[in-house]
Amino acid sequence: MEFITYEQDGFVGVVTINRPQALNALNSQVLEEIEATFDAIDLDNTRAVVLTGAGEKSFVAGADIGEMSTLTKAEGEAFGKKGNDVFRKIETFPIPVIAAVNGFALGGGCEISMSCDIRICSDNAVFGQPEVGLGITPGFGGTQRLARLVGAGMAKQMIYSARNIKADEAYRIGLVNAVYPLEELLPAAEKLANTIAKNAPIAVRNCKKAINDGLQVNIDEAIVIEEKLFLK
Repeated sequence: MEFITYEQDGFVGVVTINRPQALNALNSQVLEEIEATFDAIDLDNTRAVVLTGAGEKSFVAGADIGEMSTLTKAEGEAFGKKGNDVFRKIETFPIPVIAAVNGFALGGGCEISMSCDIRICSDNAVFGQPEVGLGITPGFGGTQRLARLVGAGMAKQMIYSARNIKADEAYRIGLVNAVYPLEELLPAAEKLANTIAKNAPIAVRNCKKAINDGLQVNIDEAIVIEEKLFLK
């Protein structure tokens, strides 16, 4: 792997997007390496995963505009589908994934963090969906996950205005669960991951599936999903 590193510590895996010279921007190779890394995680011996970015400035600054500007229409559509597929893989990954957002999380960076189960961030984090300022609509699920996380009104405000928000506002609107000084962020994420890892792994997996699947249906159907998983 050129741009992704993976470390295992007990039952916790740490995936780091390691392209700091480009503020960890997502190009085709980075997306492919993220996918391959998650595919290779040993689910028998891993109970939680932390996803973060290398360096102190950026989690993921967004999709790689330099690469995107060279793509044909068909190639652009394929790139968008690849991002959607990879982010959906993270969202539906059998075990919890915690985003430790260190710095910029813009466009694709905000979107990949939203595909994770839990988001915590550093006090220098900046979130945003700047796409309309570039003449495009958010891809990688940006228009869909943001509205589900912070409500339609706030999501529309962020997306329509293309305005970035800082860590304190991200916490206020519920986009992140907690804010830490930068040097405390990764230890806090790993501590949370270890807390999750101490619990019954099959129950945790079933809880993730029940919540994710239940959010897509009405409450009566959601309760049935929970009942079926309760018996497993």
